[in-house]
Amino acid sequence: MGRISRGKKALAAVLFLWVVLANCLAGCTRNDAPEKLRDLEFTVVGDGEVPEELKNIIGEKQAAPFKLTYSDGQGLYIVQGYGEQETGGYSIAVRQLYLTEDSIVFDAELIGPEKGEDGGTEKSYPYIVVKTELLENPVVFQ
Repeated sequence: MGRISRGKKALAAVLFLWVVLANCLAGCTRNDAPEKLRDLEFTVVGDGEVPEELKNIIGEKQAAPFKLTYSDGQGLYIVQGYGEQETGGYSIAVRQLYLTEDSIVFDAELIGPEKGEDGGTEKSYPYIVVKTELLENPVVFQ
């Protein structure tokens, strides 16, 4: 009978350790991403509508990838540039723009030229400028 008692204790100990390990692993995979409060409305701003000061900043930074924000007191401009590309034919898609409790999340994607599309032989410097409501929250680029 002593053996059965030790066996039960050992089994109980193994089950306890398994439960503790399972909880630890589940805790390690928990997603602590900030909760989205709401999507933000935005407009993609064409070159002719970009404030002159912002155009100058973009011109200085366009050779390398960059991310910046700019405010004119009426709206918030979010800019992401992808640096020098060997050809043209690129486009940029905004995947997400939303507000969390502590930040604004901006996620954009560079889309290359379609297969068979002639992007030309000149280098390009793709970037996107979006304008949204004026908020004081920091922008997190993803």
